[in-house]
Order: sequence, then structure tokens, then C-alpha cells
Amino acid sequence: MKHLATFIIILICTTTFAQDRETSTLVKVGEQAPSFSYNDENGKSQMIEDLKGKVIMINFFATWCGPCLKELPHVQTDIYNKYKNNPNFKLLVLGREHSKEEVEKFKRQKGYTFPILADPERKVYSKFATGFIPRNFIIDKNGKIIYSSIGFNDKDFDELKKILSEQLK
Repeated sequence: MKHLATFIIILICTTTFAQDRETSTLVKVGEQAPSFSYNDENGKSQMIEDLKGKVIMINFFATWCGPCLKELPHVQTDIYNKYKNNPNFKLLVLGREHSKEEVEKFKRQKGYTFPILADPERKVYSKFATGFIPRNFIIDKNGKIIYSSIGFNDKDFDELKKILSEQLK
């Protein structure tokens, strides 16, 4: 009986966690990406609409997030290094709740060469989700979300790479 009670508690917690992850996503695959502005690495304000015609990958992370720290080296080697010179691609990596100074320091410490942008008040993040990181979204050339993931695992990241490869042929 004790094992059954433990199993039921685990099942309830797992189901609640899965539902929370699902309901925390504010935009779904097939929907238009929400409009937002962001400051590029030079501090210049940009609009997502300015990137229409490009395939966009958005990654939300935090410097303290274990899964994020596992994922970002793959973003560097498998995404940025591969597509950085592709004029039809844009990578937006946003530090959720981090200042410009914090993301610049983190980038230097880790040796990343891709742009890392600050989202100190979750202004961009809050257009996409209410919780959970890392998160990835791929937006097609027409501004439609064609991929969304939460967390980091090899299977999901392989799917992300496959979709980018197909979109950027």
C-alpha cells in the first residue's frame, strides 16, 4: 500500500509538472510569432518584424540554469558556427532576467562568439512563456512559429537542427 501511495504522488506531481510546462507556453507552433523589440549587442533597438524573410531561432536561457549551460555549447557549435554567415538566418539568444553587463561577462567567461542579448525584465520572454528554461523557438521566413521546445535533451535538439537545416537549404 505504501508503494501504491508513493506511485500515485509521483504520478500526480509528474502530471502537474507536464501540464504546467504546457500551459506556461503562450505561443504555439503554427501561430504567428508575437511582435517584440529587443536591443542588439550594440544597444540599438530592433523589431522582430525587421527580420521577416529570415529563419529565426530564439533561445531563452539563464546563466544559473544547468540545462541551459549544457545546451549553449551546442548552440555555439551546431547552430551559430554552421549558420552565422547565412544571410537568411538570425540567432537571438536572450538572457532571461539578466542585464547587458551580466550577459557580456557570461559570454566572455564561456568564450561564446554568438550574440547574447539581455532581457532583464522578461519583456521578450513574457511574450512567449510564463516559466521554464531553456526554451527554443524557430520562426519561419513568414513569421510563423514552426518549432518550440522546453528544456534540453539530445532528441529535441536534433529535431531543432533538422528543422533549421530544412529551412535553410
